[in-house]
Amino acid sequence: MKSYSILFPFYDEVEYKQLTDTACHDLGLDTLLSEMAVNTDEQNLIRDVLSHMTADPRVARYRTEVFSDILHHKDLRDRIMDVFDRIEHIRDFEAIHKSHEGVTLWHLFQRLDELREYILCVEELRACLTEIKIESEGLLGLRDYVDEIYNEAGFSAMKKDLEKLSIKASEIRSITVGINVNDRLEATGLGLISVNDKPFKKSGIISGFSDAISSEDKLQKGNEWSGDMHYYPSGKGGDTFFRTLKKGAGVFCLQRTPFVDARTRSTIVTGVMDDKGKDTAHYLEAEMNKLMSKLSRDMRDVLTAYSDVAIINISGLIPEFVYYIRVAEFIEKYTERGYAFCVPKASTETVVGEFYNLRLATTMENPDEIVKNDIRFDDRNRIYILTGANRGGKTTLTQGVGILFMMAQGGIYVPADSFDYVPVDAIYTHFPADEDKTTDLGRLGEECIRFKEIYDDATSESLILLNETYSTTSFEEGYYIAKDSVRALLSKKVRMIYNTHMHKLGQDIDDINSDATSARVVSMIMRTEGSTRSFKVELAPPEGISFASDIAKKYGVTYEQLVNVGE
Repeated sequence: MKSYSILFPFYDEVEYKQLTDTACHDLGLDTLLSEMAVNTDEQNLIRDVLSHMTADPRVARYRTEVFSDILHHKDLRDRIMDVFDRIEHIRDFEAIHKSHEGVTLWHLFQRLDELREYILCVEELRACLTEIKIESEGLLGLRDYVDEIYNEAGFSAMKKDLEKLSIKASEIRSITVGINVNDRLEATGLGLISVNDKPFKKSGIISGFSDAISSEDKLQKGNEWSGDMHYYPSGKGGDTFFRTLKKGAGVFCLQRTPFVDARTRSTIVTGVMDDKGKDTAHYLEAEMNKLMSKLSRDMRDVLTAYSDVAIINISGLIPEFVYYIRVAEFIEKYTERGYAFCVPKASTETVVGEFYNLRLATTMENPDEIVKNDIRFDDRNRIYILTGANRGGKTTLTQGVGILFMMAQGGIYVPADSFDYVPVDAIYTHFPADEDKTTDLGRLGEECIRFKEIYDDATSESLILLNETYSTTSFEEGYYIAKDSVRALLSKKVRMIYNTHMHKLGQDIDDINSDATSARVVSMIMRTEGSTRSFKVELAPPEGISFASDIAKKYGVTYEQLVNVGE
């Protein structure tokens, strides 16, 4: 059967782009991941999902619906994780013993127990998807998918067969083996007769041999066995049995295990030699081991084929559920702390109401200290030139917008009062690089190369976030390059926020827009009230100052503070 996904629907039609490690870092994803999961593997799993983006709105809606079901039904989360924990425990246990070359009787009975547990897990998964009122397309489809697997794997019939095989390894006390001999009493064949719940009592060689041949007729006529089990010979003849078993015969047998103990060895006559000079005891032991080993392995393979029909496909869903469950727990935790989240809605326009930077929120104790903002992207507001005071919140807002899209397209509720949006195919970031990455090219050269790569990859469906780009050179050089870059990106109709100290760039938007057709660049500022940062944005021309004097006063480096420092 084709695999099923509750994260990547319509995968034959949809293309995904992966965010770069740099973009993930600039968006503060590591901080969010450390809050969403403790386990490193789970953090990497969440990163992998969030960093693969597509502009197809169907994927975003599909994920959001599944997430809503999982977020609102804690009992569903608990039951699903319990099922998956049991499956993983079985698979881990199974993998350990599959690594051993020898397959013993114990392995076979363990395999039967595993299969019983598999069936219970699949049945529980079906039950929780049926009993809990789910509404999402993804989970309703999964319910039908699990039903189909259950029926196609014949689990219902197999469950009945397994009930007949209720024997446990701990109940076995003896095994009856039949040996064919030639006229010199040399063993020519060995076969399994029965598995017994009582041990044989006699151990004396002479008395046992005497009882065996001292009946009224001295020697048993024929080779009939009074038990219910049949004789399955070692060697080629045994293959017929397994062809029958694989067609559905409901017979329990064994086929592979070293199972000759000291008591058994003590009752074997060792005087007759075969053609190779090996004594009969060693020959019988080798043949018995070979027979039991083959029986156990073939039976195990048959049972594995049954279970893998369902378990391989269902196991693939475990990491997808882990993704949804961990982020649901994260949203629950921060909702309880007083932070607001809303259901993102993939739409034909992007309008954000009262959003905040979630990465910043994870570092704050009081949600009342969070400052929220509104923003929208349409043709009249395609590119924002964001200016304002130093440490006024420009980078925080720029990063927060990227987090909104990343979370929404991952299906997660977002930190805002409302979020209608057009999905993006990727998020590109251009934040200041570390010094050690600019040694060879210089900071400006490195910035230019990174920007060119972003420009080449971006489409009209992309989101670009620029943070102080081209600020490492002189104002004249930086302004010249920045203006051309914005004009070029406007021609691509990308959505973008460019936060910068080059206020002239925001003042010259009419000139930048002169060549545009429909999309427009607008100026947005971080509003201030005197020297106080409000961390609120509004559409307005740049205020014309960088508020460097405020920073200077804070650290005591104004002229007045410096010359009067000794007074």
